Amino acid sequence: MLLYLVTYDIPCNRRRKKVSDILEGYGRRVQYSVFECRLPAKKYREMRQRLLKLIDPEEDGFRVYPISGHTVEQIEIWCGSPLTEFPASTII
Repeated sequence: MLLYLVTYDIPCNRRRKKVSDILEGYGRRVQYSVFECRLPAKKYREMRQRLLKLIDPEEDGFRVYPISGHTVEQIEIWCGSPLTEFPASTII
């Protein structure tokens, strides 16, 4: 299971709302257009497939940064909410 940092810049309000609704089902919003999603590979592929159907590559900016378990331990949170911890048995 990896942590994915998902960021986007989508000018279309309707499409942006649909994208954020999907992401809320897979992770936690940490800023307006930034989500942290801790997912097994199968769930990541499912999320990716759903999002790729919505985004417009000509208009939108969309980035996904996978963060390995080793790197997660090095994340520094200076303020704001702590990194979401999911129990090993969590099913999303």
